[in-house]
Amino acid sequence: MKDTLKHRGMRNQLVDILISKGIQDKGVLEAIKTVPRHLFLDSGFEDHAYQDKAFPIGAEQTISQPYTVAFQTELLQIKPNDSILEIGTGSGYQTAVLLHLKAKVYTIERQRELFKKTKLFFNKMGYRPKKVVFGDGYKGLPDQAPFDGIIVTAGAPKVPKALLSQLKVGGRLVIPVGVDSQIMTLFTRKSEKEFEKQELGSFRFVPLLENKN
Repeated sequence: MKDTLKHRGMRNQLVDILISKGIQDKGVLEAIKTVPRHLFLDSGFEDHAYQDKAFPIGAEQTISQPYTVAFQTELLQIKPNDSILEIGTGSGYQTAVLLHLKAKVYTIERQRELFKKTKLFFNKMGYRPKKVVFGDGYKGLPDQAPFDGIIVTAGAPKVPKALLSQLKVGGRLVIPVGVDSQIMTLFTRKSEKEFEKQELGSFRFVPLLENKN
């Protein structure tokens, strides 16, 4: 599958939708405009790629709605060379958006089938995360911590303490918290022991499962 003029036109239309929904960060919008989302879906579903909807990708997982990807990424306030931990690699689309913003991305996937498929896809497409890990996202990646930002792309019934502890002071954790539906929650680390918490509206994610492996 190629990336054509038609696809680029569809991405421009998608960016217009995201702007109308309140996404303002120019870097994030440029990433959505550039990353070919249709390549992260099976070719039979290409027509769905630039609708602002989540879509199944197998292993009971979804590729997140573009608005959700943009919203979470905007909350991270990424600067070039920031180290970002992503919990839930999934299709790799969110990873690619982070990489486009010149972040150093460490990403964890707990579904072996998806982990293998997406790792191969990254190699084929020339995406270069710092590390693609098969493991339990609840534990984070202590050997690579602390991080400038952590993004969780599945619904967590509770906030894993390990992830809060792996943030730099000034770092931001973006996590959807809840069981049936989730509240998008932003934690900013103010000091070694102090975190500021903001709740930013309800979303719906597949669940973040603990101790899967």
